[in-house]
Amino acid sequence: MAAGRVFAFRDARWAPDPVLAPSPAVRSPQPVPLVIDNGSFQTRAGWAAADPSVPAEPLLRFRSLAARSRGARGGAGAETQVGNDLGSPEPLRWLLRSPFDRNVPVQLELQELLLDHVFQRLGVSSQGCVDHPIVLTEAVCNPLYSRQMMSELLFECYQVPKVSYGVDSLYSFYHNRRQNWPCSGLVISSGYQCTHILPVLEGRLDAKNCKRINIGGCQAAVYLQRLLQLKYPGHFAAITLSRMEEILHEHSYIAEDYIEELQKWRSPEYYENNVHKMQLPFSNKLLGSTLTSEEKQERRQQQLRRLQELNARRREEKLQLDQERLDRLLYVQELLEDGQMDQFHKALVELNMDSAEELQSYINKLSLAVEQTKQKILQAEVNIEVDVVDSKPETPDLDPLGSEQSLEDVESINEFEPLFAEDQPEAEKPVATVQPVFNLAEYHQLFLGTERIRAPEIVFQPSLIGEDQAGIAETMQYVLERYPKEQQAILVQNVFLTGGNAMYPGLKARVQKELLEMRPFQSSFQVRVLTDEQTSQKHHVLKSIPVWERYGVSVLRAWDGECSMTRHVTAALTPRMMVKQRYS
Repeated sequence: MAAGRVFAFRDARWAPDPVLAPSPAVRSPQPVPLVIDNGSFQTRAGWAAADPSVPAEPLLRFRSLAARSRGARGGAGAETQVGNDLGSPEPLRWLLRSPFDRNVPVQLELQELLLDHVFQRLGVSSQGCVDHPIVLTEAVCNPLYSRQMMSELLFECYQVPKVSYGVDSLYSFYHNRRQNWPCSGLVISSGYQCTHILPVLEGRLDAKNCKRINIGGCQAAVYLQRLLQLKYPGHFAAITLSRMEEILHEHSYIAEDYIEELQKWRSPEYYENNVHKMQLPFSNKLLGSTLTSEEKQERRQQQLRRLQELNARRREEKLQLDQERLDRLLYVQELLEDGQMDQFHKALVELNMDSAEELQSYINKLSLAVEQTKQKILQAEVNIEVDVVDSKPETPDLDPLGSEQSLEDVESINEFEPLFAEDQPEAEKPVATVQPVFNLAEYHQLFLGTERIRAPEIVFQPSLIGEDQAGIAETMQYVLERYPKEQQAILVQNVFLTGGNAMYPGLKARVQKELLEMRPFQSSFQVRVLTDEQTSQKHHVLKSIPVWERYGVSVLRAWDGECSMTRHVTAALTPRMMVKQRYS
């Protein structure tokens, strides 16, 4: 909530995903497809069933992260947590692992953990295999090696019957196409790790002219964290990546004109009206706490008791060790008294001693040490209660020799008492409280000014973080210039913004401004962005299978025609996965 533009961090904890009981409709009359949106930021999964009893939205949503602890020494083995089971990512930040390099899955062991989590929590009950067809999203122009490893994992490990791969941004483009929208367009997909510019002509992706920018929400969060840590070095540890992501999602926006917006922020009045103050958690207790004398006395006594218990434990351990050594030496001495000379000399060699006199000397020293330790333990038990002397005695001893004072001496002392009355300490003086010299709440606030626009700006100006790459505007112009003017005019009539970064306020106006600068005079263009990207982006994959039928592409062709997977067994080779692709 905001109180005078002061916002508190939610620091929300992730609730563990329950194990869902699948509806009978997902298995009858035949197993329905299982759709997995395998994103580098978040994994979403659900059923693609025509039955209305099966929810159309994803049933699982969790971060694509896994953490594996080493386990306690001598105790249980390593424990693996996936997604929402982590609770909060910050305590385990140094243990977090992701299967993605940018947005390409490369760590198949971690990918297997994510898939295990999906199948287990969705309640896949088939024995020894996953008998549902799988629809899996992947990156644009995914490397063949990555797809091969993913296919091998699905077929060899899970025994899935069929697999279909697709690009999530194209699913979103086709699903959100309205009746009067053209089938051609320019898709700008900006996600957590990368940004893609995808030209679509007559419903087909032109993969040769796709371009990729290695800038996304992850780099923006790291950049914002670095900015605020340099600005507030006193709160270095409190400025975490999770809080930076929260700032990006809820308090950042993209400026239509970056330089002009920075000039506005130079105005004190504009700054006061638009600055967002993020309240960090803090404690009202000051370092010089206002403890009374009784509380200080009690604290000293507690510390003293702990120290006494520690010393007593050490004395007991030392006594036990010395007693064991003494018993060993006495046993060797008994060998000498019994006349067993061979065993006696062998024992002396083991003890690294030369003669019986040296043995006797060690026995005497250990006996004395054992007796002294026993006396200390007994004395400590007797003197358990120890009075702690805190300050001067309340009644000073004016007569240390114990002699009786005469009446004249007492009167002479009373004559000098008024002279020293100011120097005498007060007997019952209350403890003064420490008043703060500044506002603690304001000290623990992060003032977000130009940081609100500087972090999202890196998708248009990667040079802000030292990246030698082109931004969205330059890459979009480069892609358009690879087509004739007629096709350029067709593409710019449907510029579609999708991905997580499409939720930034002002992105649509910024893209329109960039297109206005690069397009010819009096030319037209259309920029469209989803009104609720967070909801639609999560739902578009599940709703895209009926869309294939709507556009004349059957589900069977989507399964078997575009990417058919068969298994081939020969006499000389072990069972091996074969991938056959047919391109139109």
